[in-house]
Amino acid sequence: MKQKDFILIAFGLLMMACGGTQKNTQSEAAPVAEEVALVGPTFSADSAFAFCETQCAFGPRTMNSEAHERCGAWIANKFQSYGLDVIEQRASLKGYDGTMLQSNNIIAQYRPEKQDRILICAHWDSRPWADNDPDSVNWHTPIMAANDGASGVAVMLELARLLNSQDTQINSSVGIDFICFDAEDWGEPQWVISETDENTWALGSQYWAAHLHRPGYKARYGILLDMVGGQGARFFKESYSQHYARAIVERVWKASTTVGFSSYFPDQEGGGINDDHVAVNEVAHIPCIDIIHHNPHGGFGPTWHTINDDMRHIDRTTLKAVGQTLVQVLYSE
Repeated sequence: MKQKDFILIAFGLLMMACGGTQKNTQSEAAPVAEEVALVGPTFSADSAFAFCETQCAFGPRTMNSEAHERCGAWIANKFQSYGLDVIEQRASLKGYDGTMLQSNNIIAQYRPEKQDRILICAHWDSRPWADNDPDSVNWHTPIMAANDGASGVAVMLELARLLNSQDTQINSSVGIDFICFDAEDWGEPQWVISETDENTWALGSQYWAAHLHRPGYKARYGILLDMVGGQGARFFKESYSQHYARAIVERVWKASTTVGFSSYFPDQEGGGINDDHVAVNEVAHIPCIDIIHHNPHGGFGPTWHTINDDMRHIDRTTLKAVGQTLVQVLYSE
């Protein structure tokens, strides 16, 4: 995926400790924790796992490959089978090395007629190089991208399936857009040194943000899913997300507690990550957060950009934790 340098971003507004004193008298009642009801259907981890597995069955979905084209057609058809309107936003985008990438952002619209919209997104292409593999022999090998790509799309497909079968349970005034961003992972490999490195990642989302699929398109907020199926995943509060959409971060993390998966969403700041949500925030001006497996002290999961990013290392419980949290968020609208 992208150059995810863990530069701890100080946006300049560090929260200061409140100076108020807390009284402890018998005349004051202790605060009562607010109870939040569970809402929405049950997210099927088995279904999401199967969606992930099917994507991987095409092979690495690297740009300009037959597997990429076939998998893209399958994703679009799957969303359509659940009653969503699909737009395929095709463009030729120049990679860091001058390669023209035949990109296809797949936009699936639930209730496209609604003005009040929520954006859920993930990238679907595969990294063409395992340039973080511990064995340098594998550095030029495409990765399967079970976690770094397929997992986010799998969660979105399962959400679309649930929306199709549970239509009356979600706020009737809300529409949802699922966007599968392409050309995210053609960023400069580690053996290339360049000052423009960050601009070579997330090309599909950069293009979409500058060429919205609908003129004047707006969403109330967005949620990006990246590496949301790996074993041992923990989703820390990413810095760009905190800066641009802190309220959405808090809402999602609170939902994870409600559905019983707070251990996957630590109440802890993470680093700043150059991911698809950056263009969504800074170019499309839609407040968007990133749910991504990362270590706040630097680094990602052990399979990141290695040949081991395969189905053997996908965890159904991780998919469940993210999926059920999003169900709680969407069905609370």
